[in-house]
Amino acid sequence: MAATIRDVAQASGVHVSTVSRTFSAPHLVNPETRNRVLAVAEDLGYRPNRAARALTTGRTHNLGLIVADISNPFFPPLIKAAQAHARTRDYHVFVADTDEDPQVEEELIKALAKQVDGVLLCSPRLSNRAIERLHADVPFVVVNREVKGMPTVLMDIGQGARLAIEHLAGLGHRRVALVSGPSGSWTSKRMREAAAAVDGVDLVFLGPNTPTEQGGLAAAAEVTASGATGVLAYNDLVAMGLIEGLHERGVRVPGDVSVVGVDDIVSGRLNRPKLTTVAMPTAAAGRMAVDLLLQSVAEGGTATLATLATDLVVRESTGPAPGPAVS
Repeated sequence: MAATIRDVAQASGVHVSTVSRTFSAPHLVNPETRNRVLAVAEDLGYRPNRAARALTTGRTHNLGLIVADISNPFFPPLIKAAQAHARTRDYHVFVADTDEDPQVEEELIKALAKQVDGVLLCSPRLSNRAIERLHADVPFVVVNREVKGMPTVLMDIGQGARLAIEHLAGLGHRRVALVSGPSGSWTSKRMREAAAAVDGVDLVFLGPNTPTEQGGLAAAAEVTASGATGVLAYNDLVAMGLIEGLHERGVRVPGDVSVVGVDDIVSGRLNRPKLTTVAMPTAAAGRMAVDLLLQSVAEGGTATLATLATDLVVRESTGPAPGPAVS
């Protein structure tokens, strides 16, 4: 017969209620006791009845994680880190993809609200007002977007954009294009604000653009026409598409135009030329978001803001600005 909660309690030398708390509210149990109970439960093959526990505690021990585009390599490291971290807290994660559509995003939030204890919104496309309205139905943590009064995990794209523009300026680039992302993107707004604060650079803002390689390909004509010798792209996918589009027009990277991406996805390191990029701490953001959401579920919503540093990784796609043509 399968082990019961009473079997675990007897073998652990604790009360049944302590075993229950170990699985339903582990932060309320002494760490030494909690570890002993978990070890005994593992040895006995005990698994708590989630449905029964939900009826008792009002908790499903499920979380929702909604991303803008699961095919974008930016998101999988965040998803994997969030799932792994949630498992250590005895939570499971349901992942959903909005395909960059705010209407789909709202529908998914409403559907998940009935099945989870809280939702992680990663790079949401909904307006702040819509997010605040939906927050009344389920606890949120917002990742990669700041919504006033809501727990938030930010990867400091402003810092990263400033480092990227300063890097291009240091190489002699005086006219730099910022190839932005989707219309209304919070990330694009922060990148633009940070880039504009760098002295000695003439900035050209190009967009909105689809945040994919196709978006970068489509932007190549505008970049060429702008006269910019340096480019900061919305993300690595856009940057790689842009490099391909420039190549098709006979424009050399970095000989004629230097390109910087954002995210530091694996394919950017394999690209030719290897992509200079702003590295985003996506895995750390996933773990931090889970911690903030479980804190919000346990204690009620607080407007905690966690900001994680970004960094510039210099590779082959940036170089000195081209000098004047020799007659």
